[in-house]
Amino acid sequence: MAKLADYRPHLPGPEHSRIAGEDAETHTRGRLALPRAAGLFQQWGELVKQPFRGVTTDGVTVSGLYGLRDEGAPTADMAEKTAQLLTALTPVERERGSHDVDSPLWRMWQNTEMFVETHGLRLEHLTAAKRDMVLAVLRASLSSGGYDTAIGAMQLNGFLGSLIGAPEVLGEWSYNFCLFGQPSLSEPWGWQLWGHHLAISCLVIGGQMVLTPCFVGAEICYADEGPYKGVTLFQDEERLGLDLFNALAPRDQSAARVGFDLAGSDLPEGRVHFADYLTLGGAHQDNRIVPMEGARVDRFSAAQRSALLDLVNAYVGALPDGPRQAKVEDVERHLADTHFCWIGGNGPNDPFYYRVQSPVVFIEFDHHPGLFLTNDTPKKFHVHTVVRSPNGNDYGKDVLRQHYANSDDHKHSHGHDHGHSHD
Repeated sequence: MAKLADYRPHLPGPEHSRIAGEDAETHTRGRLALPRAAGLFQQWGELVKQPFRGVTTDGVTVSGLYGLRDEGAPTADMAEKTAQLLTALTPVERERGSHDVDSPLWRMWQNTEMFVETHGLRLEHLTAAKRDMVLAVLRASLSSGGYDTAIGAMQLNGFLGSLIGAPEVLGEWSYNFCLFGQPSLSEPWGWQLWGHHLAISCLVIGGQMVLTPCFVGAEICYADEGPYKGVTLFQDEERLGLDLFNALAPRDQSAARVGFDLAGSDLPEGRVHFADYLTLGGAHQDNRIVPMEGARVDRFSAAQRSALLDLVNAYVGALPDGPRQAKVEDVERHLADTHFCWIGGNGPNDPFYYRVQSPVVFIEFDHHPGLFLTNDTPKKFHVHTVVRSPNGNDYGKDVLRQHYANSDDHKHSHGHDHGHSHD
């Protein structure tokens, strides 16, 4: 991990600030008045209109990868905590914060600091008691490590806001929470939390859970002062990824490298620059086509394959034990079709990008340039991570489709298809 003081030379002065207002609403209006931000949201608006297909390698969704099963998800505790929250909400809050389980709003998450949403509950606008109830839903749904990571991302967002003098734009509670469906022990329902550097989608059907898409990041991934002092994220993801790459044989390191580091100026045809590779699976990339590339995991030694599964565990560890174990077993079954790719340096202080890609999991780690800080090249204190369920199971859509197909009651009461081509 980089030294704690490394980000401080990049704290912006007034001439570099990208804060356009004193609170989230005025900041958002100011930012959206600029062509770049407005263009981004316009592009995302077009992407979300596309029928959902899922992340694929070639535009064709592979079927038969996911199935309905009981994984031992903590559904009863989740449902109890969610029911308590619903009871405490006002009618207006309940209408804003609750939507159908197959609502297209699932796909409307984004990880900027801009507050553009008209659905969901804004945590900073809730009473402390209701906010605690939202956190209780998260705590019931996630592993202890997953809960700590989510809270840590929110706290580090608050830390960044305090450092750059924008606590009302970048705050610990600058996040939105939405429920989909009604809490149940057998029927599908879920929740979503999203905001700057954090977006988690959670769907449960009985004892089964899907926790993707999941985006977690931080611009300053460790706090060295103030109320959040000691909060640190991404140590395992950074260390395990670097250790795995450095443990590979030279032929596999060469195969894994798909781009060149920041010092590379003469890029061979077909290769990409480090900075062009930023998190392919981020917001509104539900249908992204990402060809398999890099080193084939079936060429790894047994120890290297074990190290790769340890790395996968670091990302799916936000799941509670039963669903986590089920997901790891899925990944293990598809190791022969898994690739690992790398961009950047592989020394202890080098920034880098890596991706683990299989038919059933898509994982990215990226050291990022500054947005609110002034570093224009990737630094190790700004990290983005992404986890997706490719081939159509983000938001649990494939298992939700199967649940509907097997539910006579649903087929009799809903005269429409819930396949991949519909939301």
